[in-house]
Amino acid sequence: MTRQITIIARYTLLEAMRTRLPELVAAATLVLAAASFFVQQIAITESTRMQTGIYASGMRLASVFIAGLYVLASVAREFNDKGLDVTLALDLPRAHYILGKLGGFLAIGVLVALAASLPLALLAAPEAALQWGISLALELGIVIAFALFCIVTFSQLMPAASVLLAFYLLARTLTAIRLMSAHPPAGADVLSHQAIRMLAEGIALVVPAFDGWTQTAWVVQTPATWSGIGGLAGQTLLYVALLTAATMFDFYRKNF
Repeated sequence: MTRQITIIARYTLLEAMRTRLPELVAAATLVLAAASFFVQQIAITESTRMQTGIYASGMRLASVFIAGLYVLASVAREFNDKGLDVTLALDLPRAHYILGKLGGFLAIGVLVALAASLPLALLAAPEAALQWGISLALELGIVIAFALFCIVTFSQLMPAASVLLAFYLLARTLTAIRLMSAHPPAGADVLSHQAIRMLAEGIALVVPAFDGWTQTAWVVQTPATWSGIGGLAGQTLLYVALLTAATMFDFYRKNF
């Protein structure tokens, strides 16, 4: 069992290394590093903090975009090329396929986070850069697991990408939505507002609040606490496990 999962994960990682994904990550890193250097040159005050903040916030979004779309494109290509049909024709349980693909994609996410955090070691404190990189790897883990769920469910690139984008935007703005629903300027006792507040709180139970992950403030102001990073790791494991279970459930329902 473990050997089959490991082989699928290994070939998933090799596929990424042999495509243009490493070049894409390197190009994004260089472009954002150059942009942050330009900002540092024109900044009047606190130029180093401006440079660090621009790079950290931009590279976080770029990493999420690259990792999420790569998962969608890779699995969609297997669907369209009928490679999945050949794989499942072998003596391979569907759960092993999902776990193997997820393991390979998560390894890719760790490598992307490592590449993204290396320049920060030159701009910020090493501990802050390490915490930022670990948190980015955890955030990418959730994004990758959700991307795999989307592409297995919808089987088409555009619907899956749209749902993934909507999920990430909601996760990034969830805390703000909860604050606005809890403290309206007027009409707090109106029934419709109470329903909206309950809806926002219900969404918060199942959607991670990504504003707590990979904060730019960690590298420009005060580093995070390691207990906080541990809490993020626990939440990530929970969300990845739930998304993996949902992906397997939907994958077993499909006819190939």
